[in-house]
Amino acid sequence: MCGIVGMVGRGPVNQEIYDSLLLLQHRGQDSTGMATAEPSGVFHVYKAKGQVREAFRTRDMRALLGNLGLGHVRYATKGTASSEEEAQPFYVNAPYGIVLVHNGNLTNTRELTQELFTKDRRHLNTSSDTELLVNVLGGELQAVISGLELDPAQVFQAVTRVHERVEGSYAAIALIAGYGLLAFRDPYGIRPLILGTRKNDDGSYEWVVTSESLVLENGEFEVVRDIDPGEAVFVDLAGNLHTQQCAPDPKLVPCSFEYVYLARPDSVMNGISVYEARLRMGDRLADTIAKYTPKEAIDVVMPIPDSSRPAAMQVARKLGIEYREGFYKNRYIGRTFIMPGQAVRKKSVRQKLNAMSSEFKGKNVLLIDDSIVRGTTSKEIIQMARDAGAKSVTFASAAPPVRYPHVYGINMPSRHELVAHGRTIPEIAAELGADYMVYQEVEDLKAAILEGSDVEDLDMSCFDGRYITGTVTEEYLEWVEGSQES
Repeated sequence: MCGIVGMVGRGPVNQEIYDSLLLLQHRGQDSTGMATAEPSGVFHVYKAKGQVREAFRTRDMRALLGNLGLGHVRYATKGTASSEEEAQPFYVNAPYGIVLVHNGNLTNTRELTQELFTKDRRHLNTSSDTELLVNVLGGELQAVISGLELDPAQVFQAVTRVHERVEGSYAAIALIAGYGLLAFRDPYGIRPLILGTRKNDDGSYEWVVTSESLVLENGEFEVVRDIDPGEAVFVDLAGNLHTQQCAPDPKLVPCSFEYVYLARPDSVMNGISVYEARLRMGDRLADTIAKYTPKEAIDVVMPIPDSSRPAAMQVARKLGIEYREGFYKNRYIGRTFIMPGQAVRKKSVRQKLNAMSSEFKGKNVLLIDDSIVRGTTSKEIIQMARDAGAKSVTFASAAPPVRYPHVYGINMPSRHELVAHGRTIPEIAAELGADYMVYQEVEDLKAAILEGSDVEDLDMSCFDGRYITGTVTEEYLEWVEGSQES
């Protein structure tokens, strides 16, 4: 999970990219980076560890010249989270010069790494799959160039060849020195990418492509549409838009976890409102809670702030039980799910949340969370509720049990880290210390997200073990687990 943005403007784009990265900060807090390009083709790149406000200084912003640019906020799924060398964007100098940012996770990195060395004669400095992707793109552009000049048809031909070689999930934005901005999405559209435009007084157009629609709204861009699975979009230096489908059999199967947890509620992805999807998750979860939990065992409904709040409100409304806010959130602590290492996550929970004893004392409390992954945070929260005086604690998840690794861009690589893997729901309740435990049903989650949309399927691999690209094997999962542990 990362946040990406690219812009083609009439004037300098550095400030607007910075503002966009602030809006996307929830998608990654390990590192951030920005690249801009002048019409002459000169790139300016800056990247650093930490959050956006910490990373960029005035002197850094002043050096980022140009009316084309892209930016990235990173949450590590490949490589070393603490390494500045893994921060994006990545750059290659041939052909022309390409700088690229990427959201997703490639699943054939072993094969690509070997190919790049033996076939493409390209060298890698890191273990980042983004560096792999920019080198594959560079190699394919080099292979299709027929003259001195690069035209959109050649760009799209190169992206077609990238699709043929690369497996997994990827939403990517690249600057090609002296030519323009390129954006493309994997043939399943697993990770989000949306296109927007803004018309100037002189009739010219500015363009933005980014992970979430809230960036467009904040910048007063008009939403054009989501970039289709397998599609490539190229904006030349004159601001002209070129598009082409570059995959032979694309099918939209977006990641369900975007709607459960990752995206901000005020975003719309693939035509589906994240906020409304979470409300529907609460409606369906309420039915499951009523089925498995005695109503007299619940006095109040409380969310684990913030992403579970819409679902919790709907649960309370549908069950006819009082909704209360029992946890105060310190907004200066990062999202615990994103933090590397179990020890760091556990320590951060009590820094992040404080339980108000007046809301818990003597009550049978129903706590609603958006999802439960490793269970470290959930266990701490349940204990906090008990320490604050709760009589009993029922814990409910708006998502189904996470039983399988997620290999398409979310840091859930090892089955043994997942609290639901190999456990029944009563066993999970005992592990976490809850009196009752309720999970959303898999089909209910799917229905809640898809209701009223044109989307027909979702990637729900971490819930049902079905890997939609068809290229994820047991051997690959074992390799990923082994490489994460080593």
